[in-house]
Amino acid sequence: MDLLADDKFHDECGVVGVYAPGRAVARLAFFGLYALQHRGQESAGIAASDGRIATIHKGMGLVSQVFNEENLRPLQGYLAIGQTRYSTTGSSHLRNAQPYLIETSRGPLGVSHNGNLTNALTLRQSLLARGVGLSSTSDSEVITQMLAAPEGAWGSDSDAAANDPWAARIGGFMGVAEGAYSLVILTRHAIYAVRDPLGLRPLCLGELENGGTIVASESCALHTVGAQFIREIAPGEIVRINGSGVTSFNGRTAAKRALCIFEYVYFARPDSYFEGQVVHQVRQQLGRQLAREAAVEADIVVGVPDSATPHAIGYSLESGLPYTEGLTKNRYIGRTFIQPDDHLRKVGVALKYNPLTTNLQGKRVALIDDSIVRGNTAGPLVQLLRDGGATEIHVRVASPPVAHPCFMGVDMAGYKELIAHKLDLEGIRQRIGADTLAYLSLPGLETAARAATGQIKGYCNACFSGNYPIEIPDWLFADDRDKVMFESMWG
Repeated sequence: MDLLADDKFHDECGVVGVYAPGRAVARLAFFGLYALQHRGQESAGIAASDGRIATIHKGMGLVSQVFNEENLRPLQGYLAIGQTRYSTTGSSHLRNAQPYLIETSRGPLGVSHNGNLTNALTLRQSLLARGVGLSSTSDSEVITQMLAAPEGAWGSDSDAAANDPWAARIGGFMGVAEGAYSLVILTRHAIYAVRDPLGLRPLCLGELENGGTIVASESCALHTVGAQFIREIAPGEIVRINGSGVTSFNGRTAAKRALCIFEYVYFARPDSYFEGQVVHQVRQQLGRQLAREAAVEADIVVGVPDSATPHAIGYSLESGLPYTEGLTKNRYIGRTFIQPDDHLRKVGVALKYNPLTTNLQGKRVALIDDSIVRGNTAGPLVQLLRDGGATEIHVRVASPPVAHPCFMGVDMAGYKELIAHKLDLEGIRQRIGADTLAYLSLPGLETAARAATGQIKGYCNACFSGNYPIEIPDWLFADDRDKVMFESMWG
């Protein structure tokens, strides 16, 4: 459980794939997942193959809790894929943990998926009508079973189909799938990396020292295993990695791009690269833009650790107000399986944060946060600063109000839980107890995200604007999507 029930989106998943003959690929995958732990903390898994036999180990918990020397040792071979997961479509159970690994007419097939298919219900019903059995509510199992179908079952793509049956199957899947998917796929002799046509979720390619190739959700995973970042997988691209090297296919082309802009705000690790930009630098730009839009008379700038630290630095640099630490964070208390009693639930934020009273005493504080989702953490943080001696607290948020749910691979609240959907700016300010409150504008957010490249890129900003890049079916707005999914099994 999340002891703190904090006020953040939970990111969808992190995926990794390794092709490295002569190397301990499962170990490389483990450390790649370890670097991607921030993208999912519920379950982790690795599948490996030597070209003949595929083996798998997965379990609930953090990467370091799921794996040890004993269960890594059987994962032999030169191909491996892995995932660290937080549930989106598909609840938090071992049956939904990934990768999925099955046998097909063309040998083993393993799939790890970062994202969420918005037409998963329709695709699930198509599989059930064909007599395919499904054991979970996860759309990732739907993807696995669709790829297991013979070539042409879902149509085909002329480029992707050329002399590669697996690419043909992937191209056929891409022709009917809607939503967000970055995939790493294990077959008998190759790893495939696939990114949806809108590029909603990230995926990148790297080269290992002494030979071998790795793909991962973020470049931080490449650096962790000593790999060199080569490039991002393009939206709509299929990349095959095998003994012949790296081959690119055009899977499906979209007229626009829609990278999730929340990757820049919060999800990605600050040392990762997107679109030629270091995420930390983008976050500083968000803070600078926030200072230009929402200046305040204050004595110090304090960031909510650790996620808002670069935003707060940017705010400080632009405003000229000194940046200092006002809250210390216990980095080891985040998730536990020990249930707190009622009293500990009430002081949950204090279990994670403590005020630095010597820095706060008698000060007017500009408190910088990256986002406010439910509003259940901002209020206690404001009170902690007051208890620490701050005389005024001015909350500044380095993103717009989150007023709409996400259906593209992010586990987040529905409309009834989003504070910005229920309350206006003044209502939120009163709820959290701040002296003043201001958010970064949506144009300001997109301007800052584009600043480093100088190029106009497309982003998904639906959680702020309500403008979804694809049509969202009504069933996804249901409070209990898993129930709808299960009921679909029986018509």
